[in-house]
This record gives sequence, structure tokens and C-alpha cells, in this order.
Amino acid sequence: MHVYLDHNATTPLHPDVLAAMTPFFSERFGNPNSTHTWGREARQALDAARETVAHALGAQDRDCILFTGSGSEADNLALQGLLGTDPDRPKHCIVSAVEHHAVLRTVDHLERRGCAVTRLAVDQQGLLDPDDVRRAIRPDTALVSIMHSNNETGVLLPIPEIARICRERGVPLHTDAIQSFGKVPLDVTAWGVDLLSISGHKLYGPKGVGALYIRPGTKMVPLIHGGSQERSRRAGTENVANIVGLARAAELTQIGMEAEGRRLGSLRDGLEQGLTATMSGVLRNGHPEMRLPHVSNLAFSGVEAESLILTLDLHGIAASAGAACSSGSVQLSHVLVAMGLSPDRVRSSVRFSLGRGTTTEAIDYVLETLPPIAARIRRARDVRVADSGKRV
Repeated sequence: MHVYLDHNATTPLHPDVLAAMTPFFSERFGNPNSTHTWGREARQALDAARETVAHALGAQDRDCILFTGSGSEADNLALQGLLGTDPDRPKHCIVSAVEHHAVLRTVDHLERRGCAVTRLAVDQQGLLDPDDVRRAIRPDTALVSIMHSNNETGVLLPIPEIARICRERGVPLHTDAIQSFGKVPLDVTAWGVDLLSISGHKLYGPKGVGALYIRPGTKMVPLIHGGSQERSRRAGTENVANIVGLARAAELTQIGMEAEGRRLGSLRDGLEQGLTATMSGVLRNGHPEMRLPHVSNLAFSGVEAESLILTLDLHGIAASAGAACSSGSVQLSHVLVAMGLSPDRVRSSVRFSLGRGTTTEAIDYVLETLPPIAARIRRARDVRVADSGKRV
């Protein structure tokens, strides 16, 4: 049996999305910036896609949507594009310590160029206190960037409340909603955010396309220079096929979203309850309620996550470790470390992210397969420890 529980990494392309994209790889190949029939046809598709994405986000105007090549590019454009509007004026930026690297490494870059950065802590459940944002805002604060949902734990942060604080202080707010868009309702108008990033391949759309919502009147400078595409905010011929795919995926996620959320939440809870009932030392990372319905981040005491992930893969189960391998060494998850979890707990943490194809049978298979694997890994560890003690 094959069970894919890594939907936060990427999702399979929805068949309806592929069908919508296919004509733009063949007969509808025109450049949307050309004035002839082929170009106008592509432009119409581009405008319709922009309208669809704007509607899905609750935006009032389709021109608020700027298409990018990825969610990471959307994050980069939000930060560098806004903070670069007045290069001669010192700026201050506020982010959380659990942001995606697309945000954290961008502010690292900006910091090296003279931007002051405040990185706000979260508590042990991964939550951020909005009052910490209020206290961190300074007269020179030019941007606050706080993600809506964390990619590792699924924890939801209080963006509407943070947006209200930012509006009171006259500071623009960007939120990375790449993991939450299509899973829970979003409304940029009701929330009052100024910038919001999304990505296609997290919601059953294609890889290589994202979008940035930009509130009207928000000043931006482009990262990519050249032509006047995307209202002169991102040069380069638009990837019409992928943009059409993103729009169709966004449209599909709005259908039955709440029902699907309840279904996935029930399956996720069943997974957690089943594992904790049959195993000792299983701990949940992140807030039990303020999180996306399809994400579970669990620590298995005494079990190295990398070993568990690799062995699960051999049994046809895909999940994600809480630590990533880099150049042969294990790097601890910056998210779980920022939550104050011990190194041992971080190293034993696994993320399960469910999706449309996840069934009760799939969860049952995981519940049958995972506990004995974890038990074998624990026994092997105990043998190593015992052998080490004998040698000493």
C-alpha cells in the first residue's frame, strides 16, 4: 500500500487543473503581451485567472494580484519590494522566529544591507502573542511579516489581530499564507493585510507558480527588471499555463473546503489518538486546536526521525522529518527549536500532512505499520547505548 502524508511539501496535480492547463501548452500558446488574436486569447486567460485568485482571497480588485514563479519569490518580493522603496532611509522589519526560510533568509540578507530586524519568539505551542508585535513596533518600522500558518506544525497565528495592530500604528503587514490558502478560509479585505503570499503546488496546482496580493496604494519596487508585465512590478513573459493552473486549483479548493477540513481533521485526530494509544512516548508539537486540520507534528521519544522516515518509506509511507539533512549533517528544525523543545525531542519529530487522497484505510495502515518500526528503532538504540556502556 502507498500512503502519501507529505502534502505540506507538495500536492499531486488535480486532474481538472491539468485539463485547464493543457491547451496553453499547445494551441493556445500566445504571448499575453501580443496584440494579435493569439496574444489576446492568452491575455483573456491571464485576466480571468487573476480574477479567480482575487476572488478566492477576498480581494476587491483583480489588479491586486501579482503572479510570481513561486511562493518563495512572492515572499522575497513582499519584503525586498516594499523595503526597497526608499533605500536611503533606515528601516526596521519585524518577523517571527518560526517563519519559512524564504522570509528568514530574506531578512538576513536585508539585515546585512543595513535593515534592522526584530525576530519575535513564540511559546512552546508555537503561538505568537500579538502584543509582542505591538511592543516591537518602532517609529522606523517599515514592515511586519508574520506567517498565517506554520509549515512544520500547522499552527495558525492570529493574523487579523496582528493586522489590526499594524493598521493602528500605520505599518504594512505581510503574511505568508502558502500553507493555509485552500485549506482554511482567507479574506485579505476583512483581515486588513497589505501583502499576502500563496503558491500553486501546495493546493493541487502546478509547481513553479505563486502569487502575491498587494493592497492598492502599497508602494513596491520590482526584483526583476525588464518589460512592463504585471503592471511593471515583475518583468518577464507570464507563465500562462501555470497561472491558469493556479487559478483553477484555487477555485477547486473553495468548493467544500469546510467539509474537507472536517474530514481531514477527523483522520488526523484518529492518527494521533491511535498512535498515542498503542505507543509510549508520543508527544504532539504545536497547539492542539489552533492549527490546520490536516497537519500533525509528533515526537516519538527515543526514535530518530530520520531512521523512522526512511523505514516508513520502505513500507510505502511518505512523511517528513522534523530535521533536515544538509551536507551530511543533521540540522535541527528552527521552528521546533524556537518553540523551546529539547534537541532530543526535535530530532525525534515527524510531520504528517494529510490531503485529498488520504483515506481511513491509509491511516489504519500507518497505525499498523509505524508502531513496530518505532519499537525496532528504540531497541536498536538501547543496544547501542548498552554496548557503549560496556566499552566504557
